[in-house]
Amino acid sequence: MAFPSTSILSLLLVLLSASWATSTSIQENFIQCLDDNSEHFIPTSAVCAQNNSSLTSVLNSTAQNLRYLEPSVPKPQFIFTPLIESHVQAAVICAKKLGIHLKFRSGGHDYEGLSYASKIETPFIMVHLARLRSINVDIDDNTACVEAGATIGEPRHWGTHHGRCIWYHDEKYGLGADNVIDARIVAVRGRVLDRAAMGEDLFWAIRGGGEASFGIILQWKIKLVPVPETVTVFTVTKSLEQGATKILYRWQQVADKLDEDLFIRVIIQGANAGKNGGKTVTTSYNALFFDDAEGLLQVMGQSFPELGLTRKDCIETSWIKSVLYIAGYPTITPPETLLHGKSSFKVYLAKSDFVKEAIPGTALEGLWKRLLEEDNPLTIWNPYGGLMGTISESEIPFPHRNGNKFMIQYLTAWQVGDKSASKHMDWIRRLHSYMAPYVSMFPRAAYVNYRDLDLGMNKNINTSFIRT
Repeated sequence: MAFPSTSILSLLLVLLSASWATSTSIQENFIQCLDDNSEHFIPTSAVCAQNNSSLTSVLNSTAQNLRYLEPSVPKPQFIFTPLIESHVQAAVICAKKLGIHLKFRSGGHDYEGLSYASKIETPFIMVHLARLRSINVDIDDNTACVEAGATIGEPRHWGTHHGRCIWYHDEKYGLGADNVIDARIVAVRGRVLDRAAMGEDLFWAIRGGGEASFGIILQWKIKLVPVPETVTVFTVTKSLEQGATKILYRWQQVADKLDEDLFIRVIIQGANAGKNGGKTVTTSYNALFFDDAEGLLQVMGQSFPELGLTRKDCIETSWIKSVLYIAGYPTITPPETLLHGKSSFKVYLAKSDFVKEAIPGTALEGLWKRLLEEDNPLTIWNPYGGLMGTISESEIPFPHRNGNKFMIQYLTAWQVGDKSASKHMDWIRRLHSYMAPYVSMFPRAAYVNYRDLDLGMNKNINTSFIRT
């Protein structure tokens, strides 16, 4: 899903004070300023300082990457959890007035901890939007207003009760960002702006251009799309020994040309080879079809028979249960799980690529060799095509449209406290370098919401566009 993240960049505010105060005075001054600039009462419990025993649990509650929760990473001076929109306004006004760096975390992607950790902008405070997560579904208008603190599972859960959903299936309805029709944002001076007030230029920018660069998103108004009563899902896994290379090459040729009702992504990872204790690579075709199993088998027989899909592979289910299935939950998982938000992942590093031409078999063989070198390698290949290919690359700040066959996400994960963390990070960087000849180039594209901090950086004073 290419839904815009609202929680992943630091809001850089003008430094007005001549020097930094102590940690205690920063908190006291900020709380006093909040009281002075909010029309509504702000309880003392909304501010959680470093000496508060609850700070760690609040900080960890929606953090995605445990790498940024390690003791060596600087933490916020305190966390402010607003209860209503005007509290967010007051926080922006006060951060600007006091010259305090402000970070804010809500429900979007934050692979690199940019919303709650910093090594250069210290001291800083964090605005935690977890309490701003209301969802209002208007069936007559076919829209949903979703506050920024909600995670994607929540509006999907509520919308499905009305036969509608917020989308992530690129080929049929485009991106989530393509279906945003309005927004509410706190701009740098503390004003709350909707689409009419912010103007079309800013509204264009926040739908995929790193919207946290422009302010704090409070709410998205999103067009809903219909979902059928019955959908079909399947996962078919092929190992190297089962012809994975040839089948994946064929998937690359057809992935962006499949029926718009069919979404097939490929999850590639290392696995045990069996009794001999060796390792292999598996490719798992994880799919959702907007109809019954009979219709799916007809489509697959015409467009991708090489996978060998059978009726017993197919699971007919409701759309809301398919969301859980695609997310990897066990089949007995209740839909209410989507209301609980995200749990923390492991310690990991991720990168991404967009692919315009099928990667040849010889290059795939080289990829397998490199995956077998790592402890917990994972790549996810998400198809493009369909409606995605008909939308202009300048419609929103997401240019990866016509001509892109699929996107690759690379990940490696390791345990907290692993002394060989640098080995894992070096591995994924080498893998990313290996893939360079087979992916988009000039420029090499990446998915902005994954926030790959290796990109756009020069390691010395001699800047280079090619290097970054």
